[in-house]
Amino acid sequence: MTALIVIDMQNDFCPGGALAVAEGDSIVSGINALMKSSNAVILTQDWHPADHSSFASQHEAQAPYEMIDMPYGPQVLWPDHCVIGSQGAAFHPELDVNRADMVIRKGFRREIDSYSAFFENDHTTPTGLEGYLRTRKISSLLLAGLATDFCVAYSAIDAAKLGFDVTVCMDLCRGIDLDGSLEAAKAQMQDAGVSLA
Repeated sequence: MTALIVIDMQNDFCPGGALAVAEGDSIVSGINALMKSSNAVILTQDWHPADHSSFASQHEAQAPYEMIDMPYGPQVLWPDHCVIGSQGAAFHPELDVNRADMVIRKGFRREIDSYSAFFENDHTTPTGLEGYLRTRKISSLLLAGLATDFCVAYSAIDAAKLGFDVTVCMDLCRGIDLDGSLEAAKAQMQDAGVSLA
């Protein structure tokens, strides 16, 4: 059984949003089409409290996209985005959310960010997605969404480490590309055994 995991197709990551990915909205129709041929569809949703520790606004004299050290490791500071209940946190209006079997919300703990669909950024606190997939006897995963070099890559690498057969649909992803992060993420995914299609 194959599941399609759609990563963070939310307003704030699309053009006009607080943390917009270039052409982020251009992949919605392709993702909707892929949903029709998938055994299961899981959506992830960034879901941050307004005072989330990964927001640059919470750190005096720090600007968005600067790096700081958190107890769990290095952390990019982001513009405030995907605040719980906001329009920015809502899924893109054209995304076929009715096709989803499950929605995984991540990043709702103030003190820790969460890029991966499987683990918080401490790489140990699980989201519960692995158990859901195992219960449904799903062993093969297709990933699409935003952004290639952060939440998609982290999710793909974690899934491969957990023993899933993972393919990232590169034409249905878009990246941020901070200082070469896109090429680095592609290499890391391939090193982890992820197929880039």
